[in-house]
Amino acid sequence: MNSREMLIDRELSWLDFNSRVLELAEDESIPLLERCRFLAIFSSNLDDFYMIRVATLKRKLDLNVTSENTAGLTPQELMREISIKTGELIARQTNCFHNSIAPALSGNKIEFVKWNDLNPTEKQLISNSFQNNIFPVLTPLAVDPSHPFPYISGLSLNLAVVVRNPESNSEYFARVKVPSNLQRFHLASNDGRRRYIALEDILSAHINDLFPGMEIVATYPFRLTRNADLELEEEDSEDLLASMEQELLRRKFGPPVRLEVDATIDNDWLQILTDEIGIEKEEIFQYRGPLDLTGLNQIADLDYHDLKYPSFRSQMPLELHELDGSDEEIFNCVRDHEVLLHHPYESFTTSVVKFLEGAAQDPHVLAIKQTLYRTSGDSPIVQALIEAAEAGKQVLAVIEIRARFDEQANVRWARKLEDAGVHVVYGLLGLKTHAKLSLVVRQEGSAIKRYVHVGTGNYNPKTARQYEDFGLMSSDPTLGEDVNRLFNQLSGFAPQTTFHRLLVAPRTIRQGLLDKVQQEIYNHETGKPAYIQIKLNSLLDEEFINLFYKASQAGVKIDLIVRGICALRAGIPGLSENIRVRSILGRFLEHSRIFHFANGGDDEYWIGSADLMHRNLDRRVEAMVRIEQKDHKQMMQKILDLQLSDQTPCWQMQSDGSWFRVTKDSEGKELVDFHTQMINWHKSRES
Repeated sequence: MNSREMLIDRELSWLDFNSRVLELAEDESIPLLERCRFLAIFSSNLDDFYMIRVATLKRKLDLNVTSENTAGLTPQELMREISIKTGELIARQTNCFHNSIAPALSGNKIEFVKWNDLNPTEKQLISNSFQNNIFPVLTPLAVDPSHPFPYISGLSLNLAVVVRNPESNSEYFARVKVPSNLQRFHLASNDGRRRYIALEDILSAHINDLFPGMEIVATYPFRLTRNADLELEEEDSEDLLASMEQELLRRKFGPPVRLEVDATIDNDWLQILTDEIGIEKEEIFQYRGPLDLTGLNQIADLDYHDLKYPSFRSQMPLELHELDGSDEEIFNCVRDHEVLLHHPYESFTTSVVKFLEGAAQDPHVLAIKQTLYRTSGDSPIVQALIEAAEAGKQVLAVIEIRARFDEQANVRWARKLEDAGVHVVYGLLGLKTHAKLSLVVRQEGSAIKRYVHVGTGNYNPKTARQYEDFGLMSSDPTLGEDVNRLFNQLSGFAPQTTFHRLLVAPRTIRQGLLDKVQQEIYNHETGKPAYIQIKLNSLLDEEFINLFYKASQAGVKIDLIVRGICALRAGIPGLSENIRVRSILGRFLEHSRIFHFANGGDDEYWIGSADLMHRNLDRRVEAMVRIEQKDHKQMMQKILDLQLSDQTPCWQMQSDGSWFRVTKDSEGKELVDFHTQMINWHKSRES
């Protein structure tokens, strides 16, 4: 078999993933405002894809790279496939909005209207708002011999304006940027019905105010996407933080990779726009607006409880119920037994945040060490680290300032922490620090006790309410020593560090997991229990894929639950007939990584921050921890069983690499979505 038959291209697999997100927006059984949210997520995902992945591909095209990738596609072939698939997705997005979501919203007295749809009272209201709140922040930019074509920033929404001089009858081009710091949709009426008009439509209706004395020929919304991938040369940088700040400035001026324009644009003016921007034909997408449906988040936030998922509140973690509210009580609890946390069903705030806030305030705590990849804008965790440092505790923060699209925020946090006296480091040269680790060192009598948290998700209380993740809190001396050694490796020089309960990338995760897969093959061949169950976000690494194929050919059953990208092809006779791949998407973002190996009957479970991708295994610092308590293993298996059950809706990969959505059982009865099942299960554990 050739590579095309054995592997699915990364970028095309990602587009398949975003297609599944779009299916949720198209699904009329999902509450209406949640469908708006999924459509906004789909649009945001596509933005990120073009800014990073397509931008990287375009660099290869510019360098005239013609070699095939691991999936057997040249850059030229791949770009064509991406353009075709993206066009199909945008057509579905447009149809979903105009023919399904917008009419359904109208049926619930929420309307999207154009200027000519407004009555005189509404027009007056919007005009007043324009003059008072919008007009002062607008800057029209003309294009003529004395005004060069203006720079168009990435992801900015703009109006291309064609004006005519009534005296000379000459036509000119102008650009007006739609302010991104104003509401995208403005409320024209709330008299029994909410009627919204898009900001760009308001600008178009009042465009004469910006060009007095000129005739307005036409206005066309457009939006440009630029390369936003940073290229930081760490080895040549004496000050990584300063270099990152400089690189962030350069991001604004990346080359164009996508142009979205309203379908009504005149071909001649489109050509002028295309020539001025310098973009290729296959990078232009014309469709019926509104452009940039990320603005639908504003609608999804409306307070209509009957149009949303039933209300849900994270519960106090079951294993922390005995806490009495004192700062040291959480340490007493974790000292007695390990605590396995499952977010968002169990509260991140009353567990992880409380753990770190308690550590900051506890006079017996001597030191805190913390990794930060992404966190919230008003992070209580950062505040706890600052408070601890100000109280005289030794505090180390390993901040990943290269976390994509969070670089600016992390640079800001780094500066703030340094100012408070926190020891801030940026990890190891050439490696992103993606591991999710906390370490608290506490004086207890004459002894020193270590408390740790190892997680699968970011230390971000806001996303922890929407992302599904696990975390393990422990006072196990072996694990504490492991985590302590890893922090010493990140802040100092300790390349030969060994670990006992952790697997750590880039040194031991790859080989450690490969060995476990190989062991399952051996166990199957010798008649011992052998199977593999893995839940993760992405599967791309060819070495693992090839070994999974080998395991399947040997007869080992493999179940893979992959939320996003999957390069492996499941169900191919003679190659992967013993491998099943499914994907679960819905109310919460499935983000945890679970690795389960039968291990000859002595089942092993691992959780951690690493997906099976080159970057995670070879170019990042990642950590995975072995689960040891029997009840925690049972919980892991319960969740895996639910996700793999025929009674759980999912997408199943077919042998040709396509995905088939399953929402009904064999009798045609609608299945209950996984996240509702999990909410109910966690509630039952409480009782």
